[in-house]
Amino acid sequence: MATLHYLPPVKPSAIALGTIFNHTVSLAILTPVFGDTYHRAQAANSKEEFFKSKEAASAAAAWGSSLVGSALQTYGVGALINATGTLSYKGAAYLGSLIFMASSAPSVISQVFTERRPMDTVAVGALGRIFETVGLSLFLTWWGTRTNPFD
Repeated sequence: MATLHYLPPVKPSAIALGTIFNHTVSLAILTPVFGDTYHRAQAANSKEEFFKSKEAASAAAAWGSSLVGSALQTYGVGALINATGTLSYKGAAYLGSLIFMASSAPSVISQVFTERRPMDTVAVGALGRIFETVGLSLFLTWWGTRTNPFD
């Protein structure tokens, strides 16, 4: 029988608050999608008509996947903080920077040099990813991630 004892424990309140933090950052990036959907909802003749629309379904899917992704990312960052024994803000900033470099930097470089996307679009996406990695690791270090701080 498989057990999950090899996964580092992370304080549930840290996962909950980190999910809210990370989800807020994600929603700030997705605001244009939700803003457009909100204006379409106001223009719809009835609430029932809007809730049956394709825009409502896509907005709900984006919101739900963002929430689940935020929770998983928060657990992952919290588990890394615990597994590496990071206690200081400086260490958390380094850890968050390493996570950013490993997960987001290749796509940022690709967007700039290969896809030739506008710099403002790339900068907003990169800033959001920095908040989701470095900011989240600093926030979780501030809140605390260890289930038993005396271990």
